[in-house]
Amino acid sequence: MEGIYWVDFALLKKFMSDVFTHIGIPENEAEICADVLITSDKRGIDSHGIGRFKPIYIDRIKAGQINPVTKIDVVREAPATAVLDGNNGMGQVIAHKAMSMAIEKAHRYGIGMVAVRNSNHYGIAGYYSLMAVKENMIGITGTNARPSIAPTFGVENMMGTNPLTFGIPTDEDFPFVLDCATSVSQRGKIETLARLGKPTPEGWVIDRSGRYMTDSEAILKALVAGEAALVPVGGQGEITAGYKGYGYAAVVEILSAALQHGAYMKMLTGFNERGEKDTYKLGHFFIAMDIASFIDPEDFKKTAGDIVRALRHSEKAPGAERIWTAGEKEHDAWLERKDKGAKVDEVLKNQIIELRKEFGLEGKYRFPFDE
Repeated sequence: MEGIYWVDFALLKKFMSDVFTHIGIPENEAEICADVLITSDKRGIDSHGIGRFKPIYIDRIKAGQINPVTKIDVVREAPATAVLDGNNGMGQVIAHKAMSMAIEKAHRYGIGMVAVRNSNHYGIAGYYSLMAVKENMIGITGTNARPSIAPTFGVENMMGTNPLTFGIPTDEDFPFVLDCATSVSQRGKIETLARLGKPTPEGWVIDRSGRYMTDSEAILKALVAGEAALVPVGGQGEITAGYKGYGYAAVVEILSAALQHGAYMKMLTGFNERGEKDTYKLGHFFIAMDIASFIDPEDFKKTAGDIVRALRHSEKAPGAERIWTAGEKEHDAWLERKDKGAKVDEVLKNQIIELRKEFGLEGKYRFPFDE
C-alpha cells in the first residue's frame, strides 16, 4: 500500500523506549510504556500504538501535562483491595503497578481489586487484562477519559469512551479478550482516519444539533471544543438501545472516580478554567480473579473454549464468511504481522523522523522508509 511502511516490532519498541528515556522516564518504566504501545500494534489496534506515541505521551510530557517520573502513593490498602494515587505520572506505569497488585492479592485471597486516581492515558486496556490471563486469572479493567460520549437524548460530550475490558483464559491459542469502548467507536479510530485523510462513518459522531458529522479533522477539533460528541454503543436514542452503551459508560465513570475520590467527566478535559493545558487526572480500576479459587483452571478453560467454539461454528448469516469471538481478530492480526511488523503511515513516519532528530538518535536507528 502506497505510503505504508512495515517496521520491525523489536526495532520500534526499542526506539520508543529510547525516546521515553531521553525525555526523562526511568529506563525500566520506559520499557513498560513502550511494551504497552507495541502490544497494541501487534494486536492490530492501530489507534493505540505508535500512532499515539508522540501526540498523547511525548507532547503531553513536554507540555507539563504528564510527569515523566512516576511516583505512586498507596492511599489505602486492605487484604484484597487498594487505592493508589499516580500523582500524574505515566498511565502505563501506574496501571502495570495496579494490576500487579491486584494479581498478587488474588493469588493470596482469590480476588484482588485496585482503584487508581490522578493517572494518565494507559494505552490499550486489554494489556492489563492479559496480565491476569497469564496468571490463570480473569482480568477486568476500566478507565475514564476526557469527555467524548453524550448521554442518551443528549448532545453534550460528558463521559469518556470508558472501556470496560475483560480478559478470560481459554484452552485455545488465544484468550477471550473483550477490549472496546462504550461508544460506537473511539477517538483513536477517528485519529487514524484523519491521518489517512478518510471520513468518519456516519452514525459515530453528532454535533450540538444532533446531526451526524463525518469530517474526521473537524470532528477531532470539535470534540476538544465540546462541540461534538461520540454516540454511545447502541446509537442515538432508545430504538437501538443506545441507553445500554450510555449506562455502561456511566458504570465505568463511577468506578473510575467514586472508589478513589478521583476526578470525573468535565474535570478530565486537560484544560483549566483559563483554557490553559492542564493535567488529566484520569482514574482506573483493576480486578483479578483467581480461577483456581473457583474451579480447576483447566476445566474452566475447556468450558470457556467450548463456548467460544460453539459461537464461531453457529449458523452464519447469508453472505457472511465467518463468525468471530472476542480476541480472535487480534490473534489473527498478530499472525499476519509477526513477521511484518507495525504499520506506519506517512504521518507517523514524519513523527518518528522528527523525534529521532530531536533526541539525537539518527545514528542509532534506521527504518524501512530510510531506504
